[in-house]
Amino acid sequence: MARKRVFTTFNLSFLDIMSCGFGAVILVFLIIDHSIEQQSQQLNKDLLAEVNLLDEDIVNGEQNLVRLRNTISAVDLDIVEARGLANQIVEEIESYQSLLEALENEGLSSEPDIDKQQREIRQLEQQLEKLRATSNSEAGKSARSFLGDGNRQYLTGLNLGGRRVLILLDSSASMLAENIVNIIRLRNMDDEVKKQSEKWRRAINTVAWLGSNLDTSSQYQIVTFNTSAKPSLKQSGFQWLSVAERAQLDNSIKALDDLVPAGGTNLEKAFLAVLDMSPLPDNIFLITDGLPTQGAKKTRSNTINGKERQRLFQNALKLLPRNIPVNVILAPMEGDPMAASEFWKLAQLSKGSFLSPSKDWP
Repeated sequence: MARKRVFTTFNLSFLDIMSCGFGAVILVFLIIDHSIEQQSQQLNKDLLAEVNLLDEDIVNGEQNLVRLRNTISAVDLDIVEARGLANQIVEEIESYQSLLEALENEGLSSEPDIDKQQREIRQLEQQLEKLRATSNSEAGKSARSFLGDGNRQYLTGLNLGGRRVLILLDSSASMLAENIVNIIRLRNMDDEVKKQSEKWRRAINTVAWLGSNLDTSSQYQIVTFNTSAKPSLKQSGFQWLSVAERAQLDNSIKALDDLVPAGGTNLEKAFLAVLDMSPLPDNIFLITDGLPTQGAKKTRSNTINGKERQRLFQNALKLLPRNIPVNVILAPMEGDPMAASEFWKLAQLSKGSFLSPSKDWP
């Protein structure tokens, strides 16, 4: 007969114990009320919504703050402008008050006085007649007449005074046109076509205008230069001529009509001609279109760059006598951007003037 097995608590397996424990946990979980968790989630949603609303309020507030700052800046700017206008108005009022006081001090009444005004008008008319008479008596001082197209008047700023006036006219090939293509095209044409080129005719008209405005008591000389320098009237040499001899002045200017622009520009030759004149000129008019392309030494290359032209210009200035005003009349040419700057410096240093006229001048 088999032996009956005795049951004890120590006969339970470990898995049985763990199963009982997990079952108890599940039972507790089922017993707990889950509505608390749902309420917590709902409460969190409400809080998040309020937080989002607060964030939006903060963003809107920052934007409104920026707008307010911009508005304040604009208001400050308006205040500054208003203060400036107020100061300007105050200054204008003060200037008008000073003007009124000056007029009253001069004897002009602020109240209308017809008789007194009529007497003043008659006095002014008498002064006007005297001025007209004086201008008619001074009209003979112009050496010759010159009438440009359109009969226009110009405020040039050129100092036409001086006892000995020298006119230096650039007669190089570049005086044929403003751009290089047209210069090359005209350079290969007939001499009569070159003489009638628009730019060259303007240069000759400029010399004629200068000659027409010289004082009859002064002396002059017209010298053309390209690779060499020579006087307009060959028989005159480099001697000074009298402006009062109108026929000789006309011949000096008309001689330019037979001159054909050719060759390069050698400014050193022009300034050496100045040194050959005795006595030296006390006023120089330089009519040109750009910096020199040749100097004392011949170059092997057929081309020249801007720096080399500036160097030739500086070398030429070393030959120019000091204390002689140089008035530059520049007709700019394509490809020479530094010409205006360099010639302007020359005019300023020599206490002359610089003019780059329009195409319809003079």
